Amino acid sequence: MKPIRLTFHALEQCQLRGATEDEVRVAIESGTREVANKSRIRCRFNFPFDNKWREEFYRVKQVSPIIKEEETEIVVVTVFTYYF
Repeated sequence: MKPIRLTFHALEQCQLRGATEDEVRVAIESGTREVANKSRIRCRFNFPFDNKWREEFYRVKQVSPIIKEEETEIVVVTVFTYYF
């Protein structure tokens, strides 16, 4: 697999949305993929969570990075998280 590089924006979104860089890498390497806007790809991976996020308890955290595949690397444009 190509090296994975998170943009500054993606790193900021990880912090704001409760995702780690390791979770983003797992989502890219092992998650599902679907077509997103502007020739980008949305990856998704569900992690067991069983914890609180912003005062609410959730069992699952879905990490969903948006990536652009370049010739030599995978660039993470942004990161979304969903709690269930």
